Amino acid sequence: MDPRSGFCPSTRTFRSLRPPIPLPPEDDDAAASFPSFAWSRLPRPLPAHPAFVDASTGAALSFPALLARVRSLAAALRGAPLGVARGDVALVLAPPSLDVPVLYLALLSLGAVVSPLSPVSAPADVARAVALCDPSVVFATGATVGKVPASGKKKASVILLDSPQFQSFLHGHDEPGFAAGVPPQPVEVVRQSDVAAIGYSSGTTGRTKALAQSHRRLIASALQYRSARPRVAGGPAVVTLLGVPMFHSYGFHMLMRGVLMADTTVVVTATRCGAAAVLEAASRCRATQMFVAPPVVAAMAARGGGVGPEGFPDLVRIVCGGAPLSTAAASAFHERFPDIELISALGSTEGGVISNMVCREECHRIKSTGRLCSGVEAKVVDIISGELLSTNEQGELCIRGPSVMLGYVGGDETSNRAFDFDGWLKTGDLCYFDEDGFLYVVDRLKDIIKYKAYQVAPAELEDVLHLIPRILDAAVSSYPDEVGQLPMAFVARQNGSNNLTEDQIMESIAKQVAPYKKIRKVCFVDSIPRLPSGKLLRRELYKHMTLTRRL
Repeated sequence: MDPRSGFCPSTRTFRSLRPPIPLPPEDDDAAASFPSFAWSRLPRPLPAHPAFVDASTGAALSFPALLARVRSLAAALRGAPLGVARGDVALVLAPPSLDVPVLYLALLSLGAVVSPLSPVSAPADVARAVALCDPSVVFATGATVGKVPASGKKKASVILLDSPQFQSFLHGHDEPGFAAGVPPQPVEVVRQSDVAAIGYSSGTTGRTKALAQSHRRLIASALQYRSARPRVAGGPAVVTLLGVPMFHSYGFHMLMRGVLMADTTVVVTATRCGAAAVLEAASRCRATQMFVAPPVVAAMAARGGGVGPEGFPDLVRIVCGGAPLSTAAASAFHERFPDIELISALGSTEGGVISNMVCREECHRIKSTGRLCSGVEAKVVDIISGELLSTNEQGELCIRGPSVMLGYVGGDETSNRAFDFDGWLKTGDLCYFDEDGFLYVVDRLKDIIKYKAYQVAPAELEDVLHLIPRILDAAVSSYPDEVGQLPMAFVARQNGSNNLTEDQIMESIAKQVAPYKKIRKVCFVDSIPRLPSGKLLRRELYKHMTLTRRL
């Protein structure tokens, strides 16, 4: 293996240059479930600092209180009449609160399968999720329970997190004489290979798919991110601001990571929380690290919320994931916050965390998503010939490692297309590795524009568009034409910039890219459709483009 790039000429694959993560042996029954492994790593006596803090109310949950509530809730769920057992699926349709991580951990400790879903999901999306995961029990609230379909494959019990019944489950439901601070013990053996969670991949380009994740994946994902400062006995706690939703794969895994790392995790519980609210919470709680989506970093770079470097005196690093961060936003962030590490990462619900950055020197490679995470292997496959490629050659990224999903569930047959014959997950990303082992994502293969005999990556043009001062946001898509597909830009102008014209934009882009990559058409819109994570809703762009063609 080349020690610089991680490329192995004999296998034509890339291997991680990171030190191995301390995963437990796969046959270690004592640390088989994620909760049991996390409990085993907590210091004794248990940490004095909070495990979780509600950013809105300031309410805190200590590590001893967390374990006591997890024990009590697990015992209540295991007993009659619910009888939640290993393998049962629990759909969680609830807004963020301090009760949600308690619920996740209690279910996982029983060997049950946690299936978090966005509380703002439409009833049709909830029905789709129920059909896919086939839950035995549904955890909702008074505001979300109306979305749960009355019929399904099985009659699921419904428990409201904001009911007196659930609140009673959190206190005193345990075997007599249990010792305080002692983790709950599963009645049945839970293995690392067992399904721990069912997540949902983005439905922005098709129907939502449900996928299974193992306990080992949760353990590996939690260990792949180090803390913002080393944990020292009696020293100050690491305070992590979780600025992404708890139901999202990114938020779910980082929520669990905080427990395993014995950090204090500050959770944003406001139902409608923009970037400014996340930044205000981070400043108020004196966060040492933040897990956020690109809109938060972009807001910091653009002085959003009015909070400058002085507002984050303890902030060491920001981990940005969930969607690509534009080069313009990353550059502006580094200029405004030179002392804060901006960690870019590549991950997916299917593949877990694939690559990331770990130090200040790596953070300044702003166009890269970092190096392969510990335990991850990759290969780059030519999309035409299927040949395995070397450094600086573009092809589809395929990976394998402990964070890869077990497969799709619910009768979805796309699992056969997600993996190749050798068991590698096909990510659908057009990528390349440089000679130093840094990974660069060119674009999603399904979004590549076929212009005559050339391939044009929308993400590359979007980066250039974001550098034009009077553009607030932009996206690029294909526009059908008699010659094939034309690169078309959707542009949201900044306030007071209505004099920015289509010709000016096309001329600016033409000066910076190859002739075949030029923007051939511009459509001005009020805003670019995105998820809260910053992920582009290309499906909505296609609808807008279809309407534009009709007009």
